[in-house]
Amino acid sequence: MKIEWVTVGPFQENTYLVTDTSTRRAVLVDPGDDADRIIAMARTAGVTPEAVWLTHAHLDHVGAIAAINRIWNVPVLLHPADLGIYRRASQSAARYGLEMEQPPDPDGELVDGQELQLGSVRFTVRHTPGHSPGHVVFLAEDVMIGGDLLFAGSIGRTDLPLSDPEQMEQSLAMVATLDPDTAVYPGHGPATSIAVELATNPFLASAVRT
Repeated sequence: MKIEWVTVGPFQENTYLVTDTSTRRAVLVDPGDDADRIIAMARTAGVTPEAVWLTHAHLDHVGAIAAINRIWNVPVLLHPADLGIYRRASQSAARYGLEMEQPPDPDGELVDGQELQLGSVRFTVRHTPGHSPGHVVFLAEDVMIGGDLLFAGSIGRTDLPLSDPEQMEQSLAMVATLDPDTAVYPGHGPATSIAVELATNPFLASAVRT
């Protein structure tokens, strides 16, 4: 498996291209902005994404979907608890003074425990609410594509509409039980690992104690 990314938009969001190297099958995770750069990443890699997987529906994670959909008409998968946020994405962008093309409705749902096959790689969806009600992470091998759950030294905000600090604590406690060698690819900032965050991230340490 190969994981590449570009950091896009005013919120500096990480958009991931995940490729199974044995079959050359690929997906995009959280195409947030700058569609031209995301498309160029996939073309440089020599792959055609077959789906868009969303960790959650905040505007900085969905802003390039409409443009990408015009190039590759592929299914978009989202947890249904975030559908309301998704459908208001362009309105949310406008409140920040940003223009964003509203993406079309998702094509399928993500649920806790669901398995997603990408060539020879199997991902498991885990529902991790807190930052948003429908937030999920994608787990495969020793990798977590984690959206805005866990960052290097920090966590996703819980003071946004529909965020829930108690649910965030529960979600963090769950990921704290993952193999410490699990690499974490977050929605913002550099990659890290569960081991590093257990040792240095006070938010993850607090969730473990509770």
